[in-house]
Amino acid sequence: MAFFEQLDTMDSGEQSRALRMIKAFIDLQEEAGGSIDFNACVRIAFNRMMKDFHTSILDLSHSADEMEKSSGKKFWTGTKRRPRPVDWNDPMPLLMEYLYSTANLYASVWRAEVVRDRSEFQAVVDELKLEQSIWEPSGDKVDLSEGDNEEESGDSGEDEKLKGELYKFAADTSKLQPAQPQEFEKDDDLNFHIDFLTAATNMRSWNYDIKASPRHAVKVTAGRIIPALATTTAMVCGLVDIEFAKLVLGLQSQGSDKFLNSNINLAAGSGNFTTFAPDPPVPISTGLDAPQPLSFTSWDRIDLSYKLNELSVEQLVAYLEKSFGVTVNRIFLHGDTEDRALYNALDKKKLDWTISYDDEGKVTVSDGVYTQWPQIRMAVQMLGRLPPTSGQRAIFKTQVEKVKVSLEQTKESFMKKFQGNVSDAYLQVYRPSEEGEKQDYFDAVFKGRDYLTLGVDCHTEEKEDITLPCVKYTF
Repeated sequence: MAFFEQLDTMDSGEQSRALRMIKAFIDLQEEAGGSIDFNACVRIAFNRMMKDFHTSILDLSHSADEMEKSSGKKFWTGTKRRPRPVDWNDPMPLLMEYLYSTANLYASVWRAEVVRDRSEFQAVVDELKLEQSIWEPSGDKVDLSEGDNEEESGDSGEDEKLKGELYKFAADTSKLQPAQPQEFEKDDDLNFHIDFLTAATNMRSWNYDIKASPRHAVKVTAGRIIPALATTTAMVCGLVDIEFAKLVLGLQSQGSDKFLNSNINLAAGSGNFTTFAPDPPVPISTGLDAPQPLSFTSWDRIDLSYKLNELSVEQLVAYLEKSFGVTVNRIFLHGDTEDRALYNALDKKKLDWTISYDDEGKVTVSDGVYTQWPQIRMAVQMLGRLPPTSGQRAIFKTQVEKVKVSLEQTKESFMKKFQGNVSDAYLQVYRPSEEGEKQDYFDAVFKGRDYLTLGVDCHTEEKEDITLPCVKYTF
């Protein structure tokens, strides 16, 4: 389901392209019978080659010709070159280069065994007897406008339909073959990345009768941005690490003048490197009265260490309320903006909620129950109106009993978390429920870290909001 979470961060055009790409990958598996071997990778690469460098070129030329006929204006003028399609029936060496690199890239994606030996690869191609289909005008409109259309938005109706189809596959992926994303690496001559870029670049160049590019030129062009990013990242991370080292050495106790902010402008090429003392931290008012702390900064925190005997959530709440003279509303992961919490005072109030019957069979329900289970209101009213002998009472009483069971389960769940260890409550609330990368990452961090950073939402007896520093709870 991580794919659908990523979709929410994309704009409509990017969502549409992502959905079609994943759907195309699934269709490829279905066409291959659920298992993609190297032969299937060659077929996929061949179809890709025919679509990008043969069919699309013929479609473009046909659309331009039709436009010339209808408008009477020549299309292929000035810098516009009429492209020529590749022809598998009269193959040139470049086609085999493209097929070789693309098929092996697909094999890497689908975790099939790659074929590096050229003679062996040629034998596979010969055995498959690949044929170029006869082209016919498709009738689809080809965009003849100039410019970049990457920002075009997708068809929302079609996209929603695709999401529905992909949700079905997400529910059961057992019939799908796992795919391995490929991270671009220009310096590995065995991963087919630069080989593919070179072949694809020269195929398009051939379409438009443009001079071909040698492999080393493609490698330089494709990798040029990498060193700049790596240099900047390394320099910035190094400066940040120096400041972190100062924290490890405890220099924060000697004042902020021991720390530096740095400014580097690599774009200017001047080599200027400026360091200056950071601004003093901004004081944050707690809202408390003396002798309690009146303010704190983002550098301050409340340190609680219980490595031998860990606190329960109940004990942590009691400690904070007693130490600062406040009433705790919520305890949550510091910085978390979602409505999740290790402790919520609203949940504690549910312990006082009751559902009971009097001697005449009438139901008494705490007002809070109606906020959680509003459907019970009608059942309570009907039990108050119907005579004891009415056969319909059983229906409404069953509804009330179901809510009563749910209420007791809610109380039991709260008390288990409330009386349990703080770290257990954190694990219960914040550990991702679905297996996968997020859960694995959470488990690795939780296992290697012996503390939690907690935020506290609280108020005074006068209901005035109080702001407390971050709590570092070591266990």
